[in-house]
Amino acid sequence: MTLYGEKSPPADDRPTVQVTAVTWPDDGSEPATAAPSGEPESGPSRPRRVRMLLAAGITGGVLAAVAGAGAWAYAGDVPRGTSVLGAELGGRSRTDAHRELRAELDRRAAALTAPVRVTVGERTAEINPADVGLGVDVAATVAAATAAEAHPVSRLVGSRTVDPVVTVDVAQLDAALRKVLGNQVRGMTMPAITYQGTTPKVVQPKPGLAFDPQRSAEAVRAGWLAGTPVTVPLVESQPATTAEEVDRLVAELAKPAVAAPVTLRTDRGSLTVPPAAIAKSLRFTADKAGQLTPTVDVKRLRSALGDDLDSIEVPPKDATMTISGGRPKVTEGRPGQQLDSAALGRDLLAVLPKSDGREVSGELKPTPPALTAEKLAGLGIKERVSTFTTRFTGGMASSRSQNIATIAKEVDGTVVLPGKTFSLNGHTGERGYAQGYRDAPVILDGKLVPGVGGGTSQFTTTLFNATYYAGLEDVEHKPHSYWFDRYPAVIESTIFWPNLDFKFRNNTKYGLLIDTSYTSSTITVSIWSTKIYDSVKTEYGPRRNITTPKLIHLEPGPTCIPSNGINGFTQDAFRVIKKDGAVVKREKFTWRYDAEPRYVCGPKPS
Repeated sequence: MTLYGEKSPPADDRPTVQVTAVTWPDDGSEPATAAPSGEPESGPSRPRRVRMLLAAGITGGVLAAVAGAGAWAYAGDVPRGTSVLGAELGGRSRTDAHRELRAELDRRAAALTAPVRVTVGERTAEINPADVGLGVDVAATVAAATAAEAHPVSRLVGSRTVDPVVTVDVAQLDAALRKVLGNQVRGMTMPAITYQGTTPKVVQPKPGLAFDPQRSAEAVRAGWLAGTPVTVPLVESQPATTAEEVDRLVAELAKPAVAAPVTLRTDRGSLTVPPAAIAKSLRFTADKAGQLTPTVDVKRLRSALGDDLDSIEVPPKDATMTISGGRPKVTEGRPGQQLDSAALGRDLLAVLPKSDGREVSGELKPTPPALTAEKLAGLGIKERVSTFTTRFTGGMASSRSQNIATIAKEVDGTVVLPGKTFSLNGHTGERGYAQGYRDAPVILDGKLVPGVGGGTSQFTTTLFNATYYAGLEDVEHKPHSYWFDRYPAVIESTIFWPNLDFKFRNNTKYGLLIDTSYTSSTITVSIWSTKIYDSVKTEYGPRRNITTPKLIHLEPGPTCIPSNGINGFTQDAFRVIKKDGAVVKREKFTWRYDAEPRYVCGPKPS
């Protein structure tokens, strides 16, 4: 006969405890000693053994029950009692849990794909979940459910709900919300202090109103799952420097800074820093948080002081290179003595709030040249890479020829480091009478008129072609409005201060030297470096869209310059660059020339 526990478990897969039937003693007496050998056991000794058997049976049953319960609790990958969105995933394998969760999402598809009603400030709109990447990451959610609770007791009797892992594209959501927000958003007005002349001008800080992308995403995730309207919180952001602090900076620094000059003393003498120079160099800069910080921009200060610094500073001189005997020759530069910029900026800022004692001591420090002979010699400038020559008339007695020679001297010996861009306007600065330039014909408003610096375009064209045939990168150039037969068509460039410039970039790993020379009828520019291309040539397309010049009569006088007129046309030029016997680059240049009118100084014949 088999005896089961007092309460039978329901018919499911929980373990059953099974024990063997025994008879309990009636009198409760202690068991007698064992009978002599050969005699049968009697009376009292039997109940003790029975109790031992019973205890062993119960212990084994309990262990079996625990083992069975553990097997039940740990069945599957997901702990029992775990649910997501109402779907029971407990006791399932990962694969089954994935399948069940996807089925639940399919059942909720209508709700999860419905537009989300979003309110931002005073505006309300609907956002399509798919447009902002709203969705449930099934794999991540099942992983979270699997790791929900590992405690054995909780696995056996507990239950838990795991929130789904919701994805959203924060950037796309932010863009969608900004459309809803419209003109309600406003950035922070950063505080500012500037000078108009020597008068401080103030911009007071104002708070910004916007939303935090992460907080917005959290609100939309929650509302989407719950199927409820979403209110996206707007956040007001205050600049770090308050209006009161701006007013204090004006009263304690900006105004007193320009109330009087400052004396700068050095071992080589003294100079006065006027209020106008202080106003140009004292900067109040706001960072992204709106924190306003005053500094002295020493570079601006040096520019404002100009030639006054020459009385106390000795500028360093770079090493130079010239062509001698057909070979590059390096001449060592020299160090200079210049003000310690960091110390000057710090010390000047410290005295600007003061009404008296406005003096600073400037320390002159040895300043090495930017380009030493050793560095220059290591740039790989060893051979002539390209050369180009154009011709002019009038000899060196003409103003135009002298302008060509003047600009050629300014550019001669210029070294352009690898990766750097050369600007002709930037190198020469303004080309006026003070710089030695003279009046000569220039093109202005479509006709030739006297103008300072006429002829410099011929040098520009010559330099452009030298860099062009060296294979260097063209950054900026503009051909003339009219074509002149002293220049190659299309491959030429004009220049005019300050609007028209010529720029090229040294797109090689070597330095380059610009070498110029001239005669009474020619200007030549050569580029020296390390040759990297086999050849650079130009292939021309045919001229097209030919136009003929008009006849125009001008008022005779010193400003009237006659011309014979030139046809207009359009043409293509192709720069073909070869290396190791193969074409490595083919660049197209196209220009449309106007027909230059035939100008006659005098009235029309009657």
